[in-house]
Amino acid sequence: MQEQHSFQHQLQDESIHLREQLEKYLKYWRWFALSVFIALLVAFIYLRYAQPQYRATATILVKDDRKGSLSSEMSAFNDLGLMNVKSNVDNEIEVIKSRSIVEAAVRKLNFNVAFYTEARVKTIELYDSKPFDISFFEVNKNFYEKNKTYLIDNKKGNTFELKTFDNKNIGVYKYGETIQLADAKMVITKRPQLPENKFDNYPVTLQIRSVEQVAQSYKSRISVEPISKTTSVVTLTLTDEIPQKAADFLNAMVEIYNQDAIDDKNFISKNTQEFIDERLKYITKELGDVEKAGESFLKENRLTNIETDAQTLVQNSVSFEKELIQAETQVKVVNSLIDYLNDSPKDGIIPNNIVPAMDNQNSNATATLINEYNSLINQRNRNLNNGGTDKNLTIINLNNKIDDMRISIKESLNRLLESLKIKRNDLRIQDNLINSKISSIPSQGREFKIIDRQQKIKEALYLYLLQKREEVGITLAVTAPNAKIIDAASASKFPVSPKRSIIWIAALMAGLLIPFLIIFIRDLLDTKIKNRKDVEEVVTIPFLGDIPASESSDQIIEVASRSSSAEAVRMIRTNLDFILGNVAENQCKTIFVTSSIPKEGKTFISINLAATIALTAKKVLIIGMDIRNPKLNNYITIPTNGLTNYLAKNDQDIHDYIVKVDKFDNLYALPSGVIPPNPVELLSSNKINELFTALKKEYDYIIVDTPPVSLVTDTLLVAKHADAFVYVIRANYLDKRMLGFIEDLYQQKKLPNLSLILNDTDLKKSYGYAYGYGYGYGVEPEVKTLKEKLFRKK
Repeated sequence: MQEQHSFQHQLQDESIHLREQLEKYLKYWRWFALSVFIALLVAFIYLRYAQPQYRATATILVKDDRKGSLSSEMSAFNDLGLMNVKSNVDNEIEVIKSRSIVEAAVRKLNFNVAFYTEARVKTIELYDSKPFDISFFEVNKNFYEKNKTYLIDNKKGNTFELKTFDNKNIGVYKYGETIQLADAKMVITKRPQLPENKFDNYPVTLQIRSVEQVAQSYKSRISVEPISKTTSVVTLTLTDEIPQKAADFLNAMVEIYNQDAIDDKNFISKNTQEFIDERLKYITKELGDVEKAGESFLKENRLTNIETDAQTLVQNSVSFEKELIQAETQVKVVNSLIDYLNDSPKDGIIPNNIVPAMDNQNSNATATLINEYNSLINQRNRNLNNGGTDKNLTIINLNNKIDDMRISIKESLNRLLESLKIKRNDLRIQDNLINSKISSIPSQGREFKIIDRQQKIKEALYLYLLQKREEVGITLAVTAPNAKIIDAASASKFPVSPKRSIIWIAALMAGLLIPFLIIFIRDLLDTKIKNRKDVEEVVTIPFLGDIPASESSDQIIEVASRSSSAEAVRMIRTNLDFILGNVAENQCKTIFVTSSIPKEGKTFISINLAATIALTAKKVLIIGMDIRNPKLNNYITIPTNGLTNYLAKNDQDIHDYIVKVDKFDNLYALPSGVIPPNPVELLSSNKINELFTALKKEYDYIIVDTPPVSLVTDTLLVAKHADAFVYVIRANYLDKRMLGFIEDLYQQKKLPNLSLILNDTDLKKSYGYAYGYGYGYGVEPEVKTLKEKLFRKK
């Protein structure tokens, strides 16, 4: 049960705290209403005069064959491994929104020239409905760098008057006439499709702006973004006051971008073609020189084909070696026959099958002679075997023939031997020559391979360049744009800004937020005491009550007054009786009123508390003891002399300085007197004790108005004479940090029976008002004007 009660109490505290926070702002509802009204009025004026902005959008597909800053035409050399840079869509996005592209679009569309006219509310630009077309020629550099403004006033008779912006007349011209300006020549022609006399009543403003300035304006408003990271589809967006103008600008940008890409490709293609042509001329000359060198080498070495000639030489060498061996053999055979012929008997047979077979006459003649010689030997031997003798004439004739034949054979063999030696020597010479040629073949082959290699390299490069020249020629003849238009630029029918609903909501929020922030910051920075809660959160001193700000100009509460201030003072009087409960009924009650600093209303509380008590038929004396800064004379009519005069002189009677207050039967006052030079010494004198001893016997209540306790020690010097101390705190005036000082006074009991009064509070902030009862009960509400309600003092 205890936990449930604690929880309910916590919820109640939170509810009260939330309600207090809401009330803190709701009491300024008039300012919130005024702020919202002003914010909505500003929004209305802004929407009335703001120029609506429209968005144009175009979608293009950027090709990926553009490699960095080089065009795809360099792909002619991709097989060399020189151009392997991957394309990057981000690079193309930067190219599209580059200053050069934007500036080129401005120049192409002549967007640095604009026509304006005055409408009922604002100045508008004329685009599709512009009344004139304008052309410039013979322009110099300054024309595109300076801003110029002219007024065109349409006249009757196909003429117009041209003026400067400050209304200085330049001249009257006919439409289509050339006008000489400072930096260019201009021709203005009227557009026939517009109704006649549409712009006769007011001039049209012609504004010529710097191309760079206009380009920068468009560049800041253009957005070029890819649809996603995985595609090369790019969206171009532009906001402008004229939707068709924005669409035309985007289309011009895409067109210029494509044309620029084509020009880049053609430029690279032409340069590539020129490079290939120059290289072909050089390679053709080098190839011819290499071919001539190969031809000269073959001629000088009497070669046709080194490999074939080498095979032929080897075959010839083998053949010559065989013939040389055969010739050597034949020479030896002939020498053997000669030796045999010299050593053999005369009647011996000469072998005829070993005579070398040669295709010459000596060989054949020798073989014939041997055959004939052997025939004669056989014939002689047959005759001898048949009974013939050496003296036989036939045998003698045969012997003579045989001897002659033998001599002929020997001579024939000698001739054959010489012939064979000559052949052998020739074969040796031929064989040595062939062997020499064979030994030189490797070096010739190496030299020829060098020449042949150079020829093949030059020939391959020559054929390669011919092929690439044809490829570049085809590329140059057919050049595709770099971007394909998916959706041409189109403008929205409804403005994208200002968004009316958002502006209205923002104005409403600003109207509510501005006063809220002002109040919040003011409360955050404000350290002043506001209400009773601020006091009770810090100190433990008894609280008598709070006194609302006076609604009338009366300084003293009258008998019949039923104002909130009067009721508050009566309630404080009642509460004060409980504080003074320990004082005897027939004994004088002494009440001291003080504060922390001046101007907190302690004198006001003192005089009204005394007057309220006096209305109860009690005899009351109010003493002005703030002798440094007396304020009692501001509330009641009293003489100049008073307390200080009594304390300064020894032979004075205090009753001579006490006066009766007008309109009150039981209220008396002791003025402060002349401001003394030594207040501390006067208040420390023994006459103060005598004063209170004497006066307490004569009065039921003594109310003492004392100095501020935090500034001087005067109050502490006389505090011992008080039955109770009323400490006045002024709301919205005293700093909260002073509450600690007051708490110390209470804890140290420097001021007896200390209690607090909160002065000058807002009636609607008081507890009574918040809970439906309290001050002003039964009082008719005061009727105030709207101005007083809005600008009432807080």
